[in-house]
Amino acid sequence: MRSHSGSDAKKDFSADTDGVLPDTMNDREAQIHEHGIQKFSRLGWKRLTVVLITEAIALGTLSIPSTFATLGMVAGVICCIGIGLIAIYTSYVVGQVKVKYPHITNYADAGQVLFAKLGCGRFGYELITIMLSLQLLFLIGSHCLTGSIALITIIDTNICSIVFAVVSAVILLLLAIPPSFTEMAILGYVDFASIIIAVGVTIIGTGVQATNSTGLANVNWSAWPKEGITFAETFISVTNIIFAYTITICQISFMDEMHTPTDFTKSVCTLGAIEMVVYTMTGALIYAFVGQDVQSPALLSAGPTLSRVVFGIALPVIFISGSINAVVFGRMIHGRIFKNSYIRFINTSMGWITWLAMLVAAIIISFIIAEVIPFFDDLLSLMCSLFLSGFTFYFPAMMWFLLIRKGSMFTPKNLALGALNVFVFLIGLVTLGAGIYSCVIDIRNKYRDGTVGGVFSCSS
Repeated sequence: MRSHSGSDAKKDFSADTDGVLPDTMNDREAQIHEHGIQKFSRLGWKRLTVVLITEAIALGTLSIPSTFATLGMVAGVICCIGIGLIAIYTSYVVGQVKVKYPHITNYADAGQVLFAKLGCGRFGYELITIMLSLQLLFLIGSHCLTGSIALITIIDTNICSIVFAVVSAVILLLLAIPPSFTEMAILGYVDFASIIIAVGVTIIGTGVQATNSTGLANVNWSAWPKEGITFAETFISVTNIIFAYTITICQISFMDEMHTPTDFTKSVCTLGAIEMVVYTMTGALIYAFVGQDVQSPALLSAGPTLSRVVFGIALPVIFISGSINAVVFGRMIHGRIFKNSYIRFINTSMGWITWLAMLVAAIIISFIIAEVIPFFDDLLSLMCSLFLSGFTFYFPAMMWFLLIRKGSMFTPKNLALGALNVFVFLIGLVTLGAGIYSCVIDIRNKYRDGTVGGVFSCSS
């Protein structure tokens, strides 16, 4: 495969892989082809930043204050900043892979290139396709679950919670209909404003409540981990912070629509800086104002009346961020099925029919996941342990060694980067093993103690 760069690379590659060369197309086919290429090549680095923010800064923000209550203020701040810096680095590595191999369109394609170096490219492609598909479906499910919690809180009714989960699923489906990330970026501005205002109102509200009740000096927060903390509780809190930094999983899919892919570094650094500030400030301030009684999602900590207000403000981020994950899932599977057909451009009747069918199937599966695992923190932690441990840590580390590294391994620069990537790889393996163990223990205990509702129950 010859090398390319920028939008020209995308156009050349598309022509090569359509199965129909441009000079053999009739006028109608050529028009559909050109319109499809233009439709999916309009993303600049500023809009990429907005789309990344839409995908990344969402549910993770709502889980951060409860992790501070478990880990304590010191460890919470250290984890937010430390994991954030690692996430920025691994995202940079993933972006380098996309620039070096412009024909890849999603993380699964990158997995094929990565595992090809080990002699098992097809295995890597199928493995990461399955992992990425499940991760995205779990993400959509978590947004469906949070949407139902938000609607129950806002309406304050005894209607079965499954009804609200169905409503959430329908809203997610409707918002996911636009197939282009450039179009989704428009909703991203609303999404980002939504989460910032919702968290800001929560911080102000909890601060005022603490001042008027016990006084800020009497809030029972601590710099150190809570007493009697178990390993499972500790690691679930850490994985919730890792989950908040989900930069890499959709990054290649987003970059595939960039007209200048090399500009991705600006987006990654901007997103990472915003995430670290938002997460650290949100976790530290809400925990300092609420103390050990902070709930998850954090918006529930604002009190009955204010919680209804802030959940209303947060509805856009809950549903828009969830829908963009549905778009990534749909684009990956739809593009795979119709790889050699114009249907993949979703600019014909059959393209739209198959696209909508794909979205409906994804939303139904995600709804089932939300009802089977009906508790917020453990659902996020399970996703992180099973999938994000690879996408954020050990796969990027492998990419550096097998795809990105230049020159001898024994140069000072490569020795330093090699040590860093070994460290990142080990973090991924620990997250995978310890995270799954912690989730299983915590889920078992919650069902045993009756602190959560059953599968497909009407408990709110």
